[in-house]
Amino acid sequence: MRNIELEALLNNQLNTSAFQDYAPNGLQVEGREEVRRIVTGVTASQALLDAAVGQQADAILVHHGYFWKNEPAVVRGMKRNRLKTLLTNDINLYGYHLPLDAHPELGNNAQLAKLLGIRVQGEIESLLPYGEFDTPLNAVILRERLEKLLERPVLHCGDRAPTDVRRIAWCTGGGQGYIQQAAEFGVDAFITGEVSEQTIHIAREMGVNFYAAGHHATERYGIKALGEWLANHHQLDVIFIDIPNPA
Repeated sequence: MRNIELEALLNNQLNTSAFQDYAPNGLQVEGREEVRRIVTGVTASQALLDAAVGQQADAILVHHGYFWKNEPAVVRGMKRNRLKTLLTNDINLYGYHLPLDAHPELGNNAQLAKLLGIRVQGEIESLLPYGEFDTPLNAVILRERLEKLLERPVLHCGDRAPTDVRRIAWCTGGGQGYIQQAAEFGVDAFITGEVSEQTIHIAREMGVNFYAAGHHATERYGIKALGEWLANHHQLDVIFIDIPNPA
């Protein structure tokens, strides 16, 4: 498949035109024209680039790409090294941020719900879905389930919160700023990737279980699902590579 055709295919599938984002969605760095093998991963780190070179990939597809708003425009240091790796090896880089968070089937939020067995019911607001467990789950058991499935420690604040969790909201990655909206909506628990100092105070004072399960860990599954969709429906050779990150 031609690299431009792949971009158009992904843009259409993820409905990129519906989003105003913090970085460009689509083909961010152009490489060779023909794409057969794709490496997918959460972030276009140097480690992922090097792994893609080792796999002789034609393209890299990530959730966290390059050229974020307000980042320095100069190409030096880490940015130079990353771009040099891509350009020297003629590898295409595709990045999809908010469109991949929001996709109702392949997105990070949808995939985390699927992993946890949450029945999705709607959105409190954009990028903030809510749903229910078919059977209420003890709040501590939910933390243990998260730790087992995501293979990492999970921070849980359950002070003054319900012992059992049925109604739940979540936002993968750095979604801790949504905790107040989730609590005001009336959920028993809120899951995201990161925690800020004020997040714990809000959880305590509003009586909601809060779980910080890792930015990287909660966002592995959207990009993996997108790659599997490409492999299954468009006969591309796709390899998911997880670069461990405790954050």
